[in-house]
Amino acid sequence: MANVKGYEAEHFIVTAPAEYVLRVEINRPKKLNAFFEPMWLELGALMNKASHDPDYRAVVITAAGDRAFTAGLDVEAAGEGGLLGTSTNLDPARKATTARRHIAEFQDSITAIEKCEKPVIVALHGLCIGLAIDLASCADVRFCTKDARFSVKEVDIGIAADIGTLTRLPKIVGSFSWVKEVTMSARWFDADEALRVGFVSRILDNKAKAVEAALEYASLLAGKSPIAVQGTKELLNHARDNTVADSLRYTAIWNASMIQCKDTEDALLAGLKKRTPTFSKL
Repeated sequence: MANVKGYEAEHFIVTAPAEYVLRVEINRPKKLNAFFEPMWLELGALMNKASHDPDYRAVVITAAGDRAFTAGLDVEAAGEGGLLGTSTNLDPARKATTARRHIAEFQDSITAIEKCEKPVIVALHGLCIGLAIDLASCADVRFCTKDARFSVKEVDIGIAADIGTLTRLPKIVGSFSWVKEVTMSARWFDADEALRVGFVSRILDNKAKAVEAALEYASLLAGKSPIAVQGTKELLNHARDNTVADSLRYTAIWNASMIQCKDTEDALLAGLKKRTPTFSKL
């Protein structure tokens, strides 16, 4: 299947299944969609492009194959001179500098999901290990299948998770105790537990239904004012990371400019005339 023009990638299938909706599918099923450096760099580039592309208003992330959304970091590849590789030719400070830069590059590639101006919906299935949690934590909405199994696995390979889970997961779920329990032990948790703590918002029977639900929700968002939807994402993320007073001030400044858009008038008139509004590209 050919990727959408401008979204060519070796390890992802990128399609446009509905108007204004972009689907990004992780495509390394023989390796359980495990990530190595070219993959996260590609994902970051795809999300950065989608962020400013007026042809799309919502992004859905899925994964090929039935067994895993992603098994996380490809440890074998990372150990061969990659993220976990070491060099005996460098002193400790230079090793640390190289590692820090590499980790920051990895973080930025995954954070591109969170920074994408468009809402991002992820449909999780099967094994969701390590990087799967990092990636999903950056998404705005998370659906999963009833057979999904999750693990923040990094401690079992001798490291603390460093791509975003330890930063974002405590702000997503309602219990800091639960976050510490699963991250320090690397224990598995299932879809029901993920729903109970608030990590996901829907459980679907199987992968096909999870993907279908994610695409339907993306289409719903894509039919609304892109200024309103993208503004809502921006303001919610700002509220998460700032005080109430600062967020109210930021919201006032944001809407002082954005409320002047034609979308507001179109939406109000459509409501009065009981018709579906259409909105210009952003």
